[in-house]
Parts: sequence; structure tokens; C-alpha cells
Amino acid sequence: MTIGALATTVAWAPFADPDQLAALATTAFCIIGYTTYQLTRALGRLPTGITGAPRTIGIKRVRQDNRLLSRTWLEITGTGRPRWLPVYFDPALLTLTETTGEITDRSIHTPDLRFYPSGRIRDTEPPGRLIDNPSRPDPEAPIVATNSTRPMRRLLLDAQSTVAAPFIALMWVYIDNGGLTAFAAATSVAAASAIWLSAIQGSDPS
Repeated sequence: MTIGALATTVAWAPFADPDQLAALATTAFCIIGYTTYQLTRALGRLPTGITGAPRTIGIKRVRQDNRLLSRTWLEITGTGRPRWLPVYFDPALLTLTETTGEITDRSIHTPDLRFYPSGRIRDTEPPGRLIDNPSRPDPEAPIVATNSTRPMRRLLLDAQSTVAAPFIALMWVYIDNGGLTAFAAATSVAAASAIWLSAIQGSDPS
């Protein structure tokens, strides 16, 4: 998604005037910067307050549905109070029943699966509707997992937020006094950026 957003931004550069080129460069810089930040968070330290030896915890996967947002969270117990951590989607999460794992200041994992954070750990329940994984293995989970890995399904999920792209483009055309080309460029860049932002924040296509 990051490459696609950057490619869309760069593709309009030859047709841009200096102001538009500056806007495209700013957009590309934000995409690269936030992607780097998210990767660093996913692979770096966790602000869990856990130091020393790994601690055994309880882990339960929940899916958050909040407006156009769908995201996977881990509900963590055994650290003194319940906590919730958003993680990047993995098809293996669909078969995850409530289990035990280990937490350190570096990672959260079970014997078979490591989780990569897509946001901050929190002490309050995420907003919206939370759907728990089944308490027993779901026989339909492998089918859902296969469907969830299809690029078109992921694209359709992430593309929901592109409804705002034409309105952002109209605002840019009004500010820049641009024409049809500027509107088309702003719409496509805003749409690509919206899809990228949804994916990089850890959307859940299940």
C-alpha cells in the first residue's frame, strides 16, 4: 500500500506547478515518515512496563468495528489489569482461542505466533463494537482466513475511507485555483493516501 500511494503521488509530479509539486512532496514525505514510524513501533520496544524475564499472560483476540474502521486487538490479562493492544492482522489470528503467551518489553507472542503492534497499548476498552473470537476452534476459520488474504478483499475494506477524497480535492482546487487536472490529481492522491493510511494502521479484512 505504501508503494502504491507513493507511486500515485510521484506519477502526478510531471504535471504539477511549483505549489502542487510542494504539496505532492509533502504528501510523499508524510507517507514515508509515518510508514517508518509504524514499522519502528511494530518491531521496537513495547511500553508495557515489563522488565526482566518474560511474564506469562492471558491473550484473547477481539475484532473492533467502529464506523468505517475494522481492527484486530489483543485483550491482555495477567499484568495487574486488563489491557488492549492493536496488532497487524495475520490469518492465524482467526483460529486463535483464548490462550496464554509471554510478554516482554520487546514482544508479545505465543509458542506459535508473534504479534506486531499497530498502535499504542491502552488500559481502556477500544471504542465501537468488539467481537470476540470463538472460545473453541471455529471450523469455518480456515475458509475465512483464505478469503481474508485476497488482495481485492483488503483493497475493498481499505477503500471505504476514500469517500472523502473528492471533497478534499475540491478544497485543494479552491485554494490553488486549479482546474480539472488538479482536481483529478488531488482526488487520486487523496484516495491512495486514504487506502494507505487504513492499511498502515492495521485494518482487519476478516
